Amino acid sequence: MTRADLSKDPSAVAAMFDGVAERYDLANDVLALGQTRIWRRAVLQAVKPMAGEMILDLAAGTGTSSVPFAKAGALVFPTDFSLGMLRVGHERQPDLPFVAGDGLNLPYRDNSFDAATISFGLRNLADRARGLAEFRRVLKPGGRLVICEFSSPTFKPLRTVYTEYLMKALPAVATKVATNPDAYVYLAESIRAWPDQAALGLELTDAGFGQVQWRNLSGGIVAVHRAVNP
Repeated sequence: MTRADLSKDPSAVAAMFDGVAERYDLANDVLALGQTRIWRRAVLQAVKPMAGEMILDLAAGTGTSSVPFAKAGALVFPTDFSLGMLRVGHERQPDLPFVAGDGLNLPYRDNSFDAATISFGLRNLADRARGLAEFRRVLKPGGRLVICEFSSPTFKPLRTVYTEYLMKALPAVATKVATNPDAYVYLAESIRAWPDQAALGLELTDAGFGQVQWRNLSGGIVAVHRAVNP
């Protein structure tokens, strides 16, 4: 199934992630060549969680991304639409309050959170504008939004190598470490079709967010965008 097909059927995306849940974190570490820990630290720095704050971690998967916020003393809500991911997450992190939720219709009241973050999940929303509107709805005035996503390498030769890795090497490596290699074909296609840093920044501005900025990681392979709900 192609990315275009999946984008029309969110339940198919959820089923795909259900199927890779058990080895998802391991596969990500291998396929990202060990960079995931660096990226998670950058997200933590951008969110700047404080004790007692309410934080939404959308597309949290097994909750690995939520743990640093909890350790900082925040009340974090790992939220995902994949029940398989949530099941594995609850087994591994039983102290976290996992919530099943769709990014296009979040199960939270208006003005609930001091901060919200999503790492490598915004690509999976069928309607990004609606997803960003939902973030604005559940964030308090002045609340922070942090998005970590694959992006466009700033060095042209690296961009060429990266594209080759995405479309050829990544699916091949996935056959060795992932339970559903086809899911990583979807991953490669969705990354290649993703807007660059400036384009995503403009989408945030169009959605009504202010103070939009971004930081490139790993030469722009990943970018962390930060914005504030006015």
